[in-house]
Amino acid sequence: MKIIHERKKCIGCGSCAAVCPKYWEMAEDGKATLIGSVINSKEVYELEIKKLDCNQEAADSCPINIIKVKNVKDKS
Repeated sequence: MKIIHERKKCIGCGSCAAVCPKYWEMAEDGKATLIGSVINSKEVYELEIKKLDCNQEAADSCPINIIKVKNVKDKS
């Protein structure tokens, strides 16, 4: 599985960090950060994980839907 975070669009509400602090934290710039992620060529942060843990709750809690949970086999 892969977690995708469009950090540029983050409004800093903190809901992801509140429900899933193992993977999400609020940075000094007021935006959420996906801990351990890397930025890709489209300036989107990605993190491959084996277990979903609380990341689906983080994605569901995001009011602007900039957190996605993808199967690694997905091309989108």
